[in-house]
Amino acid sequence: MHTLKLLAAMVVPALLAAPLAQAQSSKFPEKPVRLIIGSAPGSGPDIISRLLADRLYETWKQRVVVDARPGAAGAISADLTLGAVPDGYTWMMLTSQLFVASEVLADIKFDLQRDFQSVALIGVTPFVLLANNQLPAKSLKELIDLAKKSPGKIRYGSAGTGASEHLSGVLLNHLTGTNMLHVPYKGVAQAITDALANEVQITYAVLPAANPHIQAGRLRPLGVTTAKRAALIPDVPAIGEVVPGYSMNAWYSIVAPVKAPAAIMNRVSKEIVTAVREPAFGEKLKGLGLEVVGGDRAALDNWRRDEKKRIVELVKISGAKQK
Repeated sequence: MHTLKLLAAMVVPALLAAPLAQAQSSKFPEKPVRLIIGSAPGSGPDIISRLLADRLYETWKQRVVVDARPGAAGAISADLTLGAVPDGYTWMMLTSQLFVASEVLADIKFDLQRDFQSVALIGVTPFVLLANNQLPAKSLKELIDLAKKSPGKIRYGSAGTGASEHLSGVLLNHLTGTNMLHVPYKGVAQAITDALANEVQITYAVLPAANPHIQAGRLRPLGVTTAKRAALIPDVPAIGEVVPGYSMNAWYSIVAPVKAPAAIMNRVSKEIVTAVREPAFGEKLKGLGLEVVGGDRAALDNWRRDEKKRIVELVKISGAKQK
């Protein structure tokens, strides 16, 4: 009898919880959603997040509020997301920047694999190596030659120590035997501003953030970090064409605290994937330089697993990991 009572105590709440979870999912969202990003306003993640927020509003008639919390290469955004009530109304944009930082920075208190569940993979894009127009180097080869002649004199800006932009520069130094000096900022927007002012001679920025400056002629693109050239700027060579073995890419995804209700996050995933795969919305993303993916939860799980293997090896080769 005691065993039967114990089983009933375990099973009945579970049976009651399932309809409740479905009811919560069917009503979602009943209030605005908070989407936390670890980059500054005007950055690639900010641009993509605001487009996605506007698109989801069309479906839900509830706002998705983009909350930019730059700093520590995105680690601040992760801490804030995990500190929120895990009710499905707080998401985080997980990008390659934070993914790299979690393998580089020594004082990370969270575990991306353990603490965050996958929701949707939006797309991938290259970083662009941008140069101030006053820099004598007009090509990547000329930049490398100049850096070898003047060790430590050329400064490159990034979104912060441990960010993907930082690792992009570390990898270039490593593969070319150069010593370009890293200057970390609290976001790529600040790095771009200082590149425009020639406080740093070069910087790395995702294509959505870099392209307006390229098209206006304010900064000179010397290369893209992906293995192939970007369709949006086909005249700009891939760095790997000059530096064999060089490859880095940026990517955008949505995750949520692992304790957020699965039924709600399943619905969120479905809506985001549907939106990203729509021709009209997809064209907006492509116009920013994204290769649209529109991957569901399982696809993002697989992507994160594969990226972790690649980044761990890359960080090891680069020597960027902090003690």
